Amino acid sequence: MSRTVLIDGSITYSSNAQIIHSKILKELVIEFLNDLEERNESLLTFFSLFLKNEDAVEVKERYDLDQIIKMLFALSAEKIDEIDSSPFYSFPKLSDKKEQIVKFVERIYNLWRNKHRFMIQKNDYVSNGIQKIYKEMILVRNNTDFKSLITNFYRQILINVSDDRLKVLRQLPSGAQVAFSIDTPSFKDKVLNGSDSLYKVPFVWGVVFEPPVIFYTKSNKRKGIFKVIDSPILENIELENPEDWFAFPVHVGKKYILVYVYKEFLAMAAGLTNLFELAGFGIVQRKKPDGIYFYGLEDRFFEKVEYKKGVIYKEKDGTYVSLLGRDDDVDYFGYMKKMILTIHNLKVIDEGNLPIHGALAEIVLRNGKKANVMLIGDSGAGKSETLDALNRLSKEVSEVNILIDDMGSLEIDINGNIIAFGTETGAFVRLDDLQPGYAYSAIDRSIFMNPNETNARVIVPYSNYKDIIKPTKIDYFLYANNYVKAEDNSYINFFNDWESAYNVFSKGARMAKGTTAEVGLTYSYFANPFGAVQRKEKHEKIAKRFLEQMIKSGVKVGEIKTQLGVSGFEENGPTYAAKALLKLIDNQ
Repeated sequence: MSRTVLIDGSITYSSNAQIIHSKILKELVIEFLNDLEERNESLLTFFSLFLKNEDAVEVKERYDLDQIIKMLFALSAEKIDEIDSSPFYSFPKLSDKKEQIVKFVERIYNLWRNKHRFMIQKNDYVSNGIQKIYKEMILVRNNTDFKSLITNFYRQILINVSDDRLKVLRQLPSGAQVAFSIDTPSFKDKVLNGSDSLYKVPFVWGVVFEPPVIFYTKSNKRKGIFKVIDSPILENIELENPEDWFAFPVHVGKKYILVYVYKEFLAMAAGLTNLFELAGFGIVQRKKPDGIYFYGLEDRFFEKVEYKKGVIYKEKDGTYVSLLGRDDDVDYFGYMKKMILTIHNLKVIDEGNLPIHGALAEIVLRNGKKANVMLIGDSGAGKSETLDALNRLSKEVSEVNILIDDMGSLEIDINGNIIAFGTETGAFVRLDDLQPGYAYSAIDRSIFMNPNETNARVIVPYSNYKDIIKPTKIDYFLYANNYVKAEDNSYINFFNDWESAYNVFSKGARMAKGTTAEVGLTYSYFANPFGAVQRKEKHEKIAKRFLEQMIKSGVKVGEIKTQLGVSGFEENGPTYAAKALLKLIDNQ
């Protein structure tokens, strides 16, 4: 059975018969029995009562699945002793098998809850806020009814088998974790420039979360750099079964990117909607995307094996088309986020502007002084930790407003000012990097990925689209140095010329912190392997021009030592850096 389960959101759930007659329950029982046989567990002795054809190769032929499911249905309606004494049932005697039945029910219920569960409702797209909320409330109600039906079905069986077990009732999440409203836009023009199959994929226009939303993925690290090939590919992408895909149109900064997600990776798509703004059908139907991303393509679409971990093609009209495979090792949200941001950055470079891998925050002190500070650095450089430490200095700091969390772009306005634009409305961060308790304070809005593992992550919204695309003038442009120990309390130093600044920024040195497959002191051109390194020659010219203009226009360009990768300073290093930055703003 697939890890991802799609639930029909267009019907009302009110009867146990809907569970009993569902394809999903039969597939769960088959998966459960396969697992039992593989492990050779003692519980198999119970299911020997339901053997139908011992010579059959497949579980579904070997066991009488219909009888097993009818047994569950009967137990949801009557007590086990009554079933044994009734002439209407042909099951083996069950009263002396209570412990085994309870174990079976508990295990298959947990198997269900470990699935990635999505409710899909076909619904005509609406842009009006009130109408949209009304339609989404119907989706919420259907999911609530479904959750109640599943929970009550499970509970009724346990009561009828042995009511001693239910002294405490727990309303465990058992419905859909995320619900999607889908529709197929009416395209007036062929804006996608691809095969007809791309137009047949359902487009997601509404999303409902049922917190806490927790997904367990098969990988928890991203590897490598996405290769860019300057040749077209889109005309070769023909989706055999468009109904197995979902299209997510998203705003990434000022760019529009269309993401096609194979159903098995819908957990990644759910995270996508917590990180970027969904685009409406008005955009979808008339605007050509800046980029198209296919997440979960079959092997036949890849020229080389290594391309399955992500490859980007450029169409003749300037559209970037990205492909990712269907293997377990790309089952990680980093492949969703970073590929989309790479497309964004490539478009920014094409326009002659500067993509930035960093964070931008408006820091407001209690005395009224404030500054817009941009911290540049690759994953684990200490950007988020330093801003988080600033936020905790509440006696002196009034606000730390995050305008860019991870990726943005810089432009030079008509007055020569350096202005910044963001890309994401949320953040994809390590749980360990958040201040204690923060992730749980936002548990009703967050998506947790592998919370019990190394590099556990959370996707949490922090801003709105209007704020992140608002042009923001920057005051400080600082490289986050996590590997050099700060001597003599020298946490921040500034460059007097753009050449010196370029040498530091372009080197992109960083002590790896386990967020990727890298270890030790590493180097990444301009701390940005997402577009900058693929277009290095073009990016160099842009970066030099922007650094020169920064120095000329009064932006303070320098380096801040976060010491996050220095032994003994992992905890306090960012705090020292934050205090130095606070002092700098206070003395300006």
